[in-house]
Amino acid sequence: MRESSVRPASRRRFNAGSVATHAALSLGALVMVFPFLWQLLTAAKSLAETAKVPPTFLPDTWNWSSFEEVFTALPFREMLFNSVFNTVGRTVGQLVFCSLAAYAFARMQFRGRNALFALFLSVLMVPSSLLVLPQYDIIQRLGLLNSAPALFLPGMFSAFGTFMLRQFFLTLPKELEEAARIDGAGPFRIFWSIMLPLVRPALAALAVITAMWSWNDLLWPLIVNTDPQKMPISAGLTSLEGQFETNYPVMMAGSLIASLPMLIVYVFLQRHFVQSVALSGSKS
Repeated sequence: MRESSVRPASRRRFNAGSVATHAALSLGALVMVFPFLWQLLTAAKSLAETAKVPPTFLPDTWNWSSFEEVFTALPFREMLFNSVFNTVGRTVGQLVFCSLAAYAFARMQFRGRNALFALFLSVLMVPSSLLVLPQYDIIQRLGLLNSAPALFLPGMFSAFGTFMLRQFFLTLPKELEEAARIDGAGPFRIFWSIMLPLVRPALAALAVITAMWSWNDLLWPLIVNTDPQKMPISAGLTSLEGQFETNYPVMMAGSLIASLPMLIVYVFLQRHFVQSVALSGSKS
């Protein structure tokens, strides 16, 4: 009788905890989805409706012309291409250069390695805004202002990416390298064929972080590119904000379209991203 009286109570506690967990997760999901929902509803409103006080949640009349106007108000296709070009350039550059540097700091022995790595980490303590002037001066001297390479060249390497990948390389057993050396593999062959495939979750995580940061970057594109045909979409959308009036439906329509590529990238790389987070707390 005691066992039968205890079991239903434990089941009730388990069910109550499960309901509370799902309720908290549902609330968090709603908070995350609400900005996208508000973007969609604002894009479907008229300009007069967006200026109402207090604001209305649903539009009085559903108007989808804002999604057409954004392609006429801006060179939207060219800006999307510039954003893709900038994001791919920065992401590929960081995956290549950061992985090479991280492997050298983690697995290769050379004089001054720790001191040089400490110098790399010191860059993380420098605000990125302080690097704008020297980077602009370099781009100007190279004659790359108002060009596509000016968008991604300064962002092809990062101390954060090097540190992140180095920590993953440190978790790999040394026996893999020793066996490869016995088979006659050189340092680059060991890096490319053996070690790099084992840190694919970390590479995917770095790719997601770099892609999102590159896609949303605003300050640097506004500085180096003043030609609307050469701007990415993050900088181009700011031109829709006028001095006295802002066309919020068109701006929200453009923002919603611009956010779709990053959502697609995250959906495809989500499994690797979560796996990298799970592995970051373990060490082989």
